[in-house]
Amino acid sequence: MSLVSRVIPCLDVAAGKVVKGVNFENLREMGDPVELARRYYEQGADEITFLDVTATVDARDTTYDVVQRTAEQVFIPLTVGGGVRSAEDVARLLGVGADKVGVNSAAIARPELVGEIADRFGAQVLVLSLDVKRAPGTASGFAVTTHGGRTLTDLDALAWAREAIQRGAGELLVNSIDADGTKDGFDLELVSLMREVSSVPVIASGGAGDAAHFAPAIAAGADAVLAASVFHSGQLTITEVKDALVAEGVEVRR
Repeated sequence: MSLVSRVIPCLDVAAGKVVKGVNFENLREMGDPVELARRYYEQGADEITFLDVTATVDARDTTYDVVQRTAEQVFIPLTVGGGVRSAEDVARLLGVGADKVGVNSAAIARPELVGEIADRFGAQVLVLSLDVKRAPGTASGFAVTTHGGRTLTDLDALAWAREAIQRGAGELLVNSIDADGTKDGFDLELVSLMREVSSVPVIASGGAGDAAHFAPAIAAGADAVLAASVFHSGQLTITEVKDALVAEGVEVRR
């Protein structure tokens, strides 16, 4: 859909620190979110995504002070998710510097939340975050999970994406739990299927391990590519990923 493809580093935050694991498990600390956000902004990131990965599990709000300090260091769009359960939560996050807000578990529990947020703040503010796992028993072969990937539902991922878009979701953040942290590449089948059902931008997430992995995700239908551990570890920079995309004929913002 987009003429220019976006590169988005993701800050998975727990207890105020950036963490990363494999398949959403065995999380380890990777650094300070404010410092990392500043580094990625300086490298040329198009956006920053900040996900409080334990807020829903711990039944608490997102860490607002960390979000605010992060927002003060970057001057590109900041998407924040984790623990968002109401339109009031969205208002508070926008008030501390978020530009967009991601919802996942609470929207699955109460789909009306999607419309409530979109009606009050506009679809452009609402990112539907889908933590997707392969599930042979579903129509598409993919199901969504809740609570940071810990709870598998029987809700078909494509059907839920379609419904959420109809309710007002302005963007899909599609994260493959099976590929997450493996560094084996994005789940291109999942990206392609989401592109077929989505009338809004699709962000591919989960599995990036090499600069060569990003262009195939764009070719499969992603409007943006998101990664975490390859950036946090210093294995890749935003600049290197954009160079690799350009080499494959993908237009990026410099």
